[in-house]
Parts: sequence; structure tokens; C-alpha cells
Amino acid sequence: MTRALALGTMTAVLLASAATAQDAGPRGEANPRAWPQARSQGLVDAATEAFVTRLMARMSLEEKIGQMIQADIGSIKPEDLRRYPLGSILAGGSSPPLGKPDRSPGADWAATGRAFEAVATESRPGHTPIPLIFGIDAVHGNNNIVGATLFPHNVGLGAARDPDLIRRIGEATAKETAVAGIHWAFGPTLAVPQDDRWGRTYEGYSEDPAIVRSYADQMVLGLQGRPGRGTIQDGRVAASAKHFLGDGGTKDGVDQGDADVSEAELIRIHAAGYPPAVDAGVMTVMSSFSSWQGRKMHGNKSLLTDVLKGRMGFNGFVVGDWNGHAQVPGCTKDDCAQTFNAGLDMAMAPDSWKGLFDATLAQARSGAIPMARIDDAVRRILRVKHKLGLFDAQRPWTDRPGVIGSPEHRAVAREAVRKSLVLLKNDGVLPLRANANLLVAGTHADDIGMQSGGWTLSWQGDGNTNKDFPNAQSIYAGIAEAVRAGGGSATLSVDGSFTRKPDAAIVVFGETPYAEMRGDVRTLEFQAGDKQALATLRKLKAAGVPVVSVFLSGRPLWVNPELNQSDAFVAAWLLGSEGGGIADVLIGDVQGRPRNDFTGRLSFSWPKTAGQFTLNQGQPGYDPLFPLGYGLGYARPGRVPRLGEVAGVDASLANTSLFFARGRVPAPFRLNLGAGVTQQAVDGPQTQEGAVRLNWAPRAQATARITGPALDLTRETNADLLLQMQYRVDRAPGGPVRLGLGSGSVDARSIFAAGSGWRTVRVPLKCFRDAGTDVAKVDSPIAITATGPFSVAIADLRLATDPEGAVCPR
Repeated sequence: MTRALALGTMTAVLLASAATAQDAGPRGEANPRAWPQARSQGLVDAATEAFVTRLMARMSLEEKIGQMIQADIGSIKPEDLRRYPLGSILAGGSSPPLGKPDRSPGADWAATGRAFEAVATESRPGHTPIPLIFGIDAVHGNNNIVGATLFPHNVGLGAARDPDLIRRIGEATAKETAVAGIHWAFGPTLAVPQDDRWGRTYEGYSEDPAIVRSYADQMVLGLQGRPGRGTIQDGRVAASAKHFLGDGGTKDGVDQGDADVSEAELIRIHAAGYPPAVDAGVMTVMSSFSSWQGRKMHGNKSLLTDVLKGRMGFNGFVVGDWNGHAQVPGCTKDDCAQTFNAGLDMAMAPDSWKGLFDATLAQARSGAIPMARIDDAVRRILRVKHKLGLFDAQRPWTDRPGVIGSPEHRAVAREAVRKSLVLLKNDGVLPLRANANLLVAGTHADDIGMQSGGWTLSWQGDGNTNKDFPNAQSIYAGIAEAVRAGGGSATLSVDGSFTRKPDAAIVVFGETPYAEMRGDVRTLEFQAGDKQALATLRKLKAAGVPVVSVFLSGRPLWVNPELNQSDAFVAAWLLGSEGGGIADVLIGDVQGRPRNDFTGRLSFSWPKTAGQFTLNQGQPGYDPLFPLGYGLGYARPGRVPRLGEVAGVDASLANTSLFFARGRVPAPFRLNLGAGVTQQAVDGPQTQEGAVRLNWAPRAQATARITGPALDLTRETNADLLLQMQYRVDRAPGGPVRLGLGSGSVDARSIFAAGSGWRTVRVPLKCFRDAGTDVAKVDSPIAITATGPFSVAIADLRLATDPEGAVCPR
């Protein structure tokens, strides 16, 4: 730890101790005097304030209210801005540019920005032209844009322990965002995850607040430049420190949950990154979905106004999260004076912007929202727009070719991959000789979407193929390139089969992509109940092949069985577009000497059992398998003994979204067949006996359903998740057929009409809710009720996010 970090930690501890005495106050209400002070650099100056004052004097009340509301491009058209003069547009995780598919290059995004901007700034009677600020979740590079450089997610960057690298990543991300006509990156995430079951763990740099503190200002400086100096004309964008506050400390690791911790702990751990971010001039702060001591952050005046804007001196603006204001008691997504009065300056109202505009305007006229609060919010927003250069007509960054996915940016990303790798085990097999005959196996070896994780071209990171990443390199491709240059060879075999025995095998496996909600888990056991990767490792070991495991994950997981079957084991996290960074460290020269050593150190403690959910250094009884800061290297060898393989947690607890795959119903779910319905194994679209055919006897009226423990799908329904089924109709139903979820069902005749071949249907969960399903208690994620004769084969059934082709059956 550097002297600066040590002093920062000591200061935080002293401040937290001072706060302890007042913890007995009202729950969820902060004492600002207990909090660290900061000063928002570079945002307030006489010229900017005078400009904003003159501009506000010309604005109507409608135009002021419009500045306080942000809409998603999926639910607004440029011409709508003539009636509703909104101040901001965002592109949510799976929202495509205007008239284009979701996976589009930068030019399509720039054209979208220009279309909205043209209406916002046009001259027309009674209108004050004000530029929009366009925001996007550029959280590991400009990750919504085809061809962009994708950096490792924060969980990996924390292992690098390199603040200068973080600043350079911010600079590259800013340039690739600005050139696409986007002004605002929703990052950095400054959460300090304390429960690894949380699905957003990978968005945090570390469980250690000191690491988060050391990175916060550097990412802000990288994105925005020097405080008050960086503009969009220089290839800089506004940053957004998020999510304020405590989202990494929610009970049981539940996303959007309650951080029921003391104020001292809130300050010492969860607020660690905010003072340095404010000091670095961060232009925006995003409020958290979560609560502190039962009080929703979007409605917590003591934290948003008294602490952040008062004690910390933040002079930018506070933006909400996706309809987060709707969770404040007494609010709906269309009506929430409480959130603005609490200190929110701009509400993220992706699909509710029109109703919220009308309600907020009425509340301004009635005095329910004081005019002083409205003027303060508008001033803050216009201040940021002016400092960012949005009122300057010169926008050269949208005209520069070769910025997105540039070789310089990819080199930084590849460096980040090398520095983030953590060597957990090496029994002498690494480094591999460059002239060796290598087998590369595993489901993630040649899949750039898998290696990149969530928030990659789509919200949850699913639905991607290698063709969607024209400037990227898979892990296999990088290994093959390295050994070909050394005179060796690399053969790809996903299942680990081979005809010629290799010198060694590299098996690449890990979690499938996910983001918030879908990423929440109830056990830290990897592939609980479905040990596909472990079977591959065992097969190779039994054949006498030295095995190197490359593990891709968004959090530490219990992998003791996989560690035991590996001669070397590398925690590679979610590394982004530059798979070649793996080969830079694993593959040596032809003599087997390393080209680069492992330098990564764990920024999260690694669990000894699958039940060590809240395993954080400094806690009583701290007993990890590998502690915070652990990491072997070629110059730092170490020995890992054989590990125990008792997980300690029921494996079936892990599954809450997969209901049928690879020919079976995974635990804790089961298939129940009514009288007159039978089942038989059949070949799936890609796997032998990878599907089940359900057969209804003639004239039988019966139901086939999958049942299991009750699921609360409220958040998933509100977030537009879908029930996705891959199926084939072998015989059309002889009568009515209904598709059910929980207590409701929809007419499914259109789904199960006669056809040929395998097809996929996606039914939004909202369809079932509207048909009577209690989405808070779903004990049957699917039920098919039909009259025979009827035969349907099912190959896959799960919750999904890809909206393409989604339909509510009629």
C-alpha cells in the first residue's frame, strides 16, 4: 500500500469512528458532519455562471422541466422534442440507434445523436435552443458500439493495481465514446462489493475501499480530462460516479436491495471513492436503486443534498437510474415530486418521460416542487453542458476516422488483460513453449462474447457472436497466433477430444454473460449441478495431458474440483476484446522462458467453500482459500495442495433462470406430466438427445409443467425480461393450447401452429402478468395445457433479455 493510500485509509477510519456516535438517529438519515469533505473542482467559474444565468432567464418553465428529464431512444423520436423539450437522451443496454439494429457501428450512433440534436437546437418561435447531453453505459469501453475496444471489467482491473492504467483506459473510452456522437459515459462504478452473490460484483474494482479510492479520480480524469478543462472537442466526455450509495452492501447480495449497515460502515467502505471523484471534478453522480437502512436512495435528501451536494461540495448534477424514482414510496414512474425535492436533478425516465414531464410541470406550477429547487437542478445541468463544450457548435470528434478500435486503444486493452490475470496455481507447467503442440478446449475458448461478459453490445451480454466483434481477438485466436510465430501449433476442440496427443491443453471456461438481476446467485459454486467444464478437465487429466485452466468470471467462485484437476489455474475475469493478452503471459519463448510475468493480485478474497458469500479481509473469522492480494508468478512460485471438494451449499440453489437445457430439467426444477402426456428423448438442434418430446394422446386434455421453488420475478418483469423457448412442433394440437407461467396463461395457438424445424419464441413476462400471473410468486415457470393429439419437442427454456421477435400471443 502506498503512503497516500495508507493516509487515506486512516482518514476514513477516523471519520467513520466519529460517525459512530450518532448512529442512533433516524434510520436512513445521515449526519453530514460525520462525512468527509471534498470540493468539486473546475465546474464553477464566473463566466460559466453568467452564461447559465442569461440562458435561464430566457427559458420557459416547460423548458426548465424538460432539462430535468431523460428519455431512452427506444421510446422517443426526435420530433417529440418539439412538444417535450427534454434535456437528455440515453441509449439503454439493448436500445439500438434510430432505424438500425442493436449491434451497429459508431457512424449509426453519431447519426442518431445528430437527429435528436437538430430538433433540440433548431430555431423556432418560443423555443430556447439548448443542446442535449447524450448518455450511454460505456462501462468497459464504449461497449454498445460494434468495433469498439473492450477493456476488462472492473473486477479484473482491480487486480492490476495500476491507477495510471485506469486513467489511460478512461482516455481511450472517452475518445471512442465522443467520436460516436455521445457525450456522457455512465461510469466509473465506485461500488465496494461485500457479498459476491451480487450480480454486479464485476462492476466493482475491489472489496477493499482503498483500491476503489485509488482508482476513482483516475478514471474521472481519464474520461473528462483535467477538472474544468476537458471538452467534447478534445475527445472528452462527462463521467458519472455511481451508484450513490451503498449498492455493494445490500443484504444477501440482492440487486436493488437494502444496505442495512451503520453510517460509519457506509462512510468507511461504500463512500470511499466519492470524495476523490468529486475532487477530480466529476460532472455527474448517479443515484443507486438500492436503499440505506430501508430508505430508497432516490428519495434520500440527507444523502443526495446534505451530504453529496453540501458536505462534499458536489457542483455537478445528480441523475437517477432506470426509473429508479418509481421505487420511492408514494411514487410511480410517471409521478415523483419526492425525488426532485430530495435532490435528484435529472430523472432517468426511459419509457415514462412523457407522463413524468406532465406531472412534474404540474407540480412546479402548484409549488409541490419549489421553484428554487427547479432552478438549482437546471443550473447544475446547464453548468455541466457548458463546461463540456456542448454549446460550442464545433464537434470535430464525430468526424474522425480510425478512433473506434484503434491499434493504440487495443494495445492499452491488451496491457490491461496481462496485468489483470491472477495466477492461482502453477505446478510447473507454465509458461508453455512457443513451439509446443497445444490443444485449446472449453466453451469460452473461441467466443469473444463469453470472454467479454455483460454490458457488451446488449444489456446482459447475450446473443453475441464473434462476427459482432470485427476488431477483437478470441483467446484461442491469440494463442494460435503466438504458437504459430514460435513454430508450434494450436488446435481448437471445445470438448477436449483429440487424435494426436498434445503437449499440453489450455481449457477456457467460466460464467456465461449476465448483468444486474440475472447475475444475482444464491451459491458461489461454479456450474452447480452441471459440471461440464470439470468433465473436460478430468478427461484430459486421465489421458495424461498437462492441463492449464483459464477461468472467466465476474467474481471469485468456488472451483476446488476444477483446481484439483488443473496443473495451472488462471483467474482471467472478464477480459474484453483482447484475448491475445492471455497468450502474452501463458506462452513463453521456444525455450520455455516467460515473455511476461503474472503481476495481478486478487482484489477480492477467493472462497474456500461455496457458502463464503461475505468474505472480506478484516472481518472476524476471515478464512479464505486465497486472501486479498494473493497472486503467484514465475518469479513468485507457490504450491497449492489438494483441496476439499465439499461445497457446503445445496447446488440447486444456484439456478433461478434455466428451466430446460441439454436434454434435461436442471435442479431445483422438475417436469410434471398430466394424465395422457408422455415424454421421450430426441435429438436437439445441436446435441444428440438434447431435447425432450412431449406427446399428448388423442383427446387427452392435460398439462405438462415445470415446477420448482417459488420465484419472485417482479424485478425481471419490470426490466422487460422474457420467457424464451426453443422448440419444434412435430404435430399441431388437436384443440386449444395455452402457455402458462405461474398463475396466468396466454392463448398459444399461434406459437404451436404447424410448422417445420426448430424455432425460438420469446414471450415478455409482462404478457403473463397482464394475463393474471402473480409475478412475485411463480412456482411454475412454464406450463403447456393442450388437447391431443399434440407433439412438441423442447430443446431450451430459460429467462432471457434479447427482445428480438418478442411477442405477446393472442
